[in-house]
Amino acid sequence: MSTAPSANCFSTDDYAHMDLVNKTVMILGGSGLVGGAVARRLLQYRPRRIVLVALYEAEVKPVAESLGREAGETEIAYEWGNVFLPAVAARHPWRTVVDTPDLRRQVVADLVDEFNDDILGRSCLFQLLDRHRPDAVVDCINTATAFAYQDVYKSAKNLLAAATDGGVSQEAVERHILTISMPQLIRHMQIAVEGMKRIGTRAYVKIGTSGTGGMGFNIPYTHSEERPSRPLLTKGAVAGAHSLLLFLMARTPGAPAAHEIKPTSAIAWRKIAYGPIVRGGAPIPRFDCAEPLALDGAFDPGANGWTDQGCPVESVFIDVGENGVFARDEFETVTSLGQMEFITPEEVAGYVVMELRGESSGRDIVAALDSATAGPTYQAGVLRAAALGRLDALQQKHGTRSVAFEMLGPPRLTKLLYEAFILSRLRQSVRQLAESAAEDLALAASDLVARDADLRSLIVSIGFPILLDRERLYRGANVLLPPDGSALDRLVARGWVDLRASNCQTWIDRAKRVVQQAEARRDEIGRTGSDVEWYAMWPDDPVAPPRFARWIFRYEDDGERIKR
Repeated sequence: MSTAPSANCFSTDDYAHMDLVNKTVMILGGSGLVGGAVARRLLQYRPRRIVLVALYEAEVKPVAESLGREAGETEIAYEWGNVFLPAVAARHPWRTVVDTPDLRRQVVADLVDEFNDDILGRSCLFQLLDRHRPDAVVDCINTATAFAYQDVYKSAKNLLAAATDGGVSQEAVERHILTISMPQLIRHMQIAVEGMKRIGTRAYVKIGTSGTGGMGFNIPYTHSEERPSRPLLTKGAVAGAHSLLLFLMARTPGAPAAHEIKPTSAIAWRKIAYGPIVRGGAPIPRFDCAEPLALDGAFDPGANGWTDQGCPVESVFIDVGENGVFARDEFETVTSLGQMEFITPEEVAGYVVMELRGESSGRDIVAALDSATAGPTYQAGVLRAAALGRLDALQQKHGTRSVAFEMLGPPRLTKLLYEAFILSRLRQSVRQLAESAAEDLALAASDLVARDADLRSLIVSIGFPILLDRERLYRGANVLLPPDGSALDRLVARGWVDLRASNCQTWIDRAKRVVQQAEARRDEIGRTGSDVEWYAMWPDDPVAPPRFARWIFRYEDDGERIKR
């Protein structure tokens, strides 16, 4: 997957000051309590466009129209659909998606298959990002609730019961997969990160959750006899996993600057009024039961004895956004000292805008994780040199070379190390490798492996075939990556030692690029300051497998660490 920044991305100077004037900001969950507050706060910084995204058109359209009346020169656009689904399913109710075989299978496939361009292109979220190309994204969706409250526990019991009866169908498995939180969260984050990289989004702020309104395992607001309930704990677990994935996003070259504001209290409120009480999108109908019923039979199918009053329940309420409406006494209880207490959406919006503008709010979870984690140390750096020295001494004593055993993973690292090691036996320097002919190098590599039984045996023993051409290879009893229906070249690239001329040409091209980089750094010759790239390779350096592997991860895979 290539990354192509858009023309509207922030420059480095923009990001330092985070001037929002004439920028496009997309707000996911834009019709909600916090999303609306963020949009209103953003208006004072005169963005070019604010794009509100919500689940339903009926939710987001009136919010956009209301905001448009106070937007001045800022354009207010809106979109709707489930951003966690492929676009083909995004505007269908979730129950329709689950009950429709074609839609359900597409969603399941896009969850469990390896991430690729097709999955990205089908995604509702990516299509929205690509259409509007936002400079910044503010994500106000309660992602943890969306993924955690699909009741995986009930689904698992049903699946186990079906297995006991011998009646597990593909449909039952598909339905169960759609209740599992982690694949959904991971795929969502893969799409979000890759999508924002491709269009050049420079800032992403997530409104997260603790899952318990700031309380702990003692939270009295639960969903079952368990305290707290497993769905509630699942929500907290997903929220924590989400924070760690944002932590990883913030360490990804080319990805947007990642921030998370995690309110640890109830968020309130939107309005206070008297009127119908709405639950699940519809007014609660009012019933009465004038005469007591016998407990025995009161809950049987067909039981009656109550009457529909023909009107909804009406009362005084406070609308607290995504959590619905609270009665006066519910609100007092939940927000009282020592319970969830509460924070206003305007305060949360203030933290969001501060982070977008490059002003530390002091409430960024990603920054807190950065400051609290234990990274590399000076002591470890000193001891690394001692460890490498001891390893070198033992290699010399025993007359061997310790290259790779494939304990760490991925298999590609072991593949690269052994390929580089074989080439280091054939060419004395990077320059010599760069000046080689691919066919000659491939023949020499094949001859070396044929003659060196110890090297050949070690490679195949740890599970790596040695491919000589499209018809011949060496292999051992165990193969870590056996043919699985994948194209041969894709499989070999993942974890086979490849001595074909085409792969030798790849190594020659790498060496040529190293030489070109060295030519561009000629002004470093003779310099000894800390600004010199001390670990860079030079044309007359030997072909050192670890240094070449590091070079490949840095320059081909964009895999360099950017934080410590």
